[in-house]
Amino acid sequence: MAAKILIVDDDRTLLRFVGNYLEKEGYEVLAIDNGPKALRAFFDSRPNLVFLDVMMPGMDGWEVCARLREMADTPIIMLTAKTAESEKLRGFRLGVDDYITKPFSLAELGARARAILSRTVPRSEAEPPLYRVGDLEVDMRRREARLEGVTLDLTPTEFRLLVALASRSGEAVSQEELISDVWGDNRETTPSALRRYIWFLRQKLESDPEKPRRLQNIRGYGYRLES
Repeated sequence: MAAKILIVDDDRTLLRFVGNYLEKEGYEVLAIDNGPKALRAFFDSRPNLVFLDVMMPGMDGWEVCARLREMADTPIIMLTAKTAESEKLRGFRLGVDDYITKPFSLAELGARARAILSRTVPRSEAEPPLYRVGDLEVDMRRREARLEGVTLDLTPTEFRLLVALASRSGEAVSQEELISDVWGDNRETTPSALRRYIWFLRQKLESDPEKPRRLQNIRGYGYRLES
C-alpha cells in the first residue's frame, strides 16, 4: 500500500505542483489549504507524513502542529521561509521532525519524504522489542520509554535519539552515527542540533541535567548512555 502524505499550505499553486510530484513518486496525497480542514483530514485519513506550512492565515502551522501532536507522533516536516534558530527551536520543542526552507526544489522535498518514511517503516521482528538500561526501558513495540516505571513524555525525534543510544548502551556513539540514525543521511543536520536534543533528553532522564549521570558526553567524539 502506498504511503499517505498530507500537505498543508495556503498557496494552492504550490499544493498542486507538490501534490502532482508526490503522486508521480507513488504516494497517496491529501492537499489541504487551511489548518482546521487539515486537522479533520488528519483525523479521518491518518497519513504517514505531514508537510506543514508555518505562515497560514487564521490557524497557523504552529497551532496545527501542536494539535497534531496531541493526536499522534506522525512525522511532521515544516515548510517555512523563516530560518532563524529561535523559530527552529520552537518547532523542535513542538515535535517537528524536519524543516524545508522556501523556496525549495521538488527533488529535495521528495528526498526528505523518502528519508523519513524509510525510518518509520515497522522494524524487523528480529530486533529486540525492549531495551533495558538500568531502570530505563525503551519499548519498541509500544514506542515509549519508561524511567523507574513512569512513562516519559518524548517527542518522536527524542525517542529516535534515545533508541539510537539505548541500542548501544555502554558504548560511545559518535555524533555522526547519531545524526545519521536520527535524521538520516539526506538531512543537513549540524552537531548543534544534536546537542539541543541531547539537552532535551537530559531534562527528562537526569535528576540534575547540569551534572548528567546517565547520558554522558564523550569529549570530541559523541555520547554514551549509562545504566
